[in-house]
Amino acid sequence: MGRQQQYALMGRYNRDMNQRLFAAASKLDEGQLRRNMGAFFQSILGTLNHLYVADVMWLKRFAVGAFAGQSHLDGVALLAKPSALNEIIYSDLDTFLPARKHLDVTICHWTEALQEADLDRPFAYKNSKEADFCKPFGLVLQHFFNHQTHHRGQLTTLLSQQGVEVGVTDLLLWIDELEPVVAPLS
Repeated sequence: MGRQQQYALMGRYNRDMNQRLFAAASKLDEGQLRRNMGAFFQSILGTLNHLYVADVMWLKRFAVGAFAGQSHLDGVALLAKPSALNEIIYSDLDTFLPARKHLDVTICHWTEALQEADLDRPFAYKNSKEADFCKPFGLVLQHFFNHQTHHRGQLTTLLSQQGVEVGVTDLLLWIDELEPVVAPLS
């Protein structure tokens, strides 16, 4: 499996895990979703919003940077730029879920369309504090997905503390659905 295929897998994993988290969060009332639980982004809703905000920020960087003109990111370029990493863009799950689903489908289509050569290109961008950086795009994309996994781990803990289990979140479940690259030993 090449790197591009791995990132396409991560896109699908991200989409499916976000749907699972929203389904779990929907079992809670508004007070539970907004309760400050001492997490970095305070609450379940705050952490869900942070994931969305960070994804939008990165995808907007990709859409105007190295991947400008790629139709898969056209819709992202039109999204308003979040003002802060802790911005609450969506205050309820009913309006949040369709936006999250749309963003996740965009990520899937985009990662499926990436070319292996794209991953080695230098990627210049500004971070949220407007500092300039230039790094290999594949490593930036690795960070993009690692960041999502990190905060989804926090969300599973926060949900568990509220008595809601998310179920198995291991990437291995998504890997098992793939055709084996090498035939298993008998």
